[in-house]
Amino acid sequence: MKVTEHIARAKDTLISFEVLPPLKGKGIEALYKHLDPLMEFKPAFINVTYHRSEHVFKKRPDGSFEKVIIRKRPGTEAICAAIMNRYNVDTVPHLICGGFSVQETEDALLTLSYLGIDNVLVLRGDPPKNETVFEPEPNGHRYALDLLRQVVNLNAGIYLEEELKDATKTSFCIGVAGYPEKHHEAPNMETDLHFLKKKVDEGADYIVTQMFFDNRKFYSFVEKCRSMGITVPIIPGLKPVTSKKQLTVLPKTFHIDIPPELSREILKCKTDEEVERIGEEWLLEQSLDLKKNGVPVLHYYTLGKPKVIARVMKRLL
Repeated sequence: MKVTEHIARAKDTLISFEVLPPLKGKGIEALYKHLDPLMEFKPAFINVTYHRSEHVFKKRPDGSFEKVIIRKRPGTEAICAAIMNRYNVDTVPHLICGGFSVQETEDALLTLSYLGIDNVLVLRGDPPKNETVFEPEPNGHRYALDLLRQVVNLNAGIYLEEELKDATKTSFCIGVAGYPEKHHEAPNMETDLHFLKKKVDEGADYIVTQMFFDNRKFYSFVEKCRSMGITVPIIPGLKPVTSKKQLTVLPKTFHIDIPPELSREILKCKTDEEVERIGEEWLLEQSLDLKKNGVPVLHYYTLGKPKVIARVMKRLL
């Protein structure tokens, strides 16, 4: 079922989770162990992230270095199918521009369609590690909008091979990312929202936001979207703070603010276990407030902390 269909049929705020594919060598049981504690809360869908190839340099016996391409978390399409098979829940694979040509993207989309997956979240993706500027692959997409257009075309039966006649149409529900605190590469919020609206105008069916820790910023973002004529569902993305280190890592990595009230409480903590309890309480209060205000879905970035999310769910639902 499509994300938008879940939302249309829901009588209350839905729950969804986001997970990483297992690291190469870990096996899928590592993912099941992560998800098992969360499935009692009946998520409407589960997002699975997509990861580009990385370049690493391995030292040769002669002292020189060899450039090697690796993917640390491969198999998103298969992971989605495995989750659907094990838990009977819909999945939303991420699609990214970085590391993939347009032909590889089309092949991935067709694989997803053959597997019965009818949702995708379209993202540009980040630059490779140790690089500050995003550069597309040869014959790849530079912007998420271009990737969105490819999915829209495939939904219309338009393939890269133009000579294909009466080609089967796909039927993907397309999500895109929104940034309540502005994408860090956008010069201002107005410009950021302009391109978000362009994505919606060209076929995006819903928006899921970057994590945030101040609900007022989410409500302001939604209000600005609505004033621009963006009417699709807007899903808030949420994550707990679970260590003191994250006070610097999260703002640096995701370009978001930590509210002063939250940072003050965390700085009083002597252990990460204490921080985890503070983060859990903050996430619960965020969730209760958002639910009270009628958001369509509460989307949790579970990355590495499913037990914290599970404790919040037990108190929320």
